[in-house]
Amino acid sequence: MSLRDFGVLVLICLAWAGSNIVSKLVVAHWGVPPLYYAAVRFALVAVITLPWLFPAPRPTWRMVLVGLLMGGGNFALLFMGLTTASPSAAAVVIQLGVPFTTVLSVLMLGERIRWRRGLGIALTLLGAVVVMWSPHGFELSPGLWLIVAAAFTGSLGAVMMKRIEGVKPLQFQAWVGFSSLWPLAVMSAVMEPGQVAAGLRAGWPFLGAVVFSALVVSVVAHTAYYGLIQRYEANLIAPLTLMTPLFTIGMGVVITHDPFGPRMGIGAALALLGVLIIALRRNQVMPLLMSIRNRVQ
Repeated sequence: MSLRDFGVLVLICLAWAGSNIVSKLVVAHWGVPPLYYAAVRFALVAVITLPWLFPAPRPTWRMVLVGLLMGGGNFALLFMGLTTASPSAAAVVIQLGVPFTTVLSVLMLGERIRWRRGLGIALTLLGAVVVMWSPHGFELSPGLWLIVAAAFTGSLGAVMMKRIEGVKPLQFQAWVGFSSLWPLAVMSAVMEPGQVAAGLRAGWPFLGAVVFSALVVSVVAHTAYYGLIQRYEANLIAPLTLMTPLFTIGMGVVITHDPFGPRMGIGAALALLGVLIIALRRNQVMPLLMSIRNRVQ
């Protein structure tokens, strides 16, 4: 990889990591309800990418379902989780999406798991367990369990996406935005009274966060990433995207003052090593997962 393209990838991973930190600030520090934040974000994504909505992918129902799983469902659970979970812990636990996707690809696409990918799955699960463990057993943090659920919905959407062909990045973003906006808006209206007032109280920082997450992260960074995927093998690009959780942990410690001790360090190392092993093995879904999963960060 050329030094220029590597620099672009570093900036992309920084943008994705920054989005995780910004989301934590929005829902936990500025008091904006998570469903409302997700709805506003996807509304802006839908407006920006509207020209790419048609022609609709076939079958359209599957694209709508994928959009809901990887968009509305994934982000609703993620933002709800971040109200109590730290970005650092979330960055590690969300890596469970990789073994989830591998197992789902076996069940739904007939892939076969050999011992190396089995080892990667085991290490990723062990790393997540270490992060969620305490001297008293599992820390039954509702936030982290919501992150686990977010990882699963994103993985299910990624596997289903494998059966849809010819969808370009901006068209994918258009359908994620379109499919997610309406149910999120309805759910926020029913479950989050006063959400508009909360957004207005947050003021310009909230508007800046929405523009950053929708325009910079979902459109600019993802389009640049797709360009790299076209020029290089996905099995080269995918492991390098592990810079995103590393950057998230670093930013979380500095900006949101996340606790970082031996348990977090060991858990993160085990989980990311497991993801690396899985990413380096050729399979049907991993390149798709790493490209699409990162495009919806």
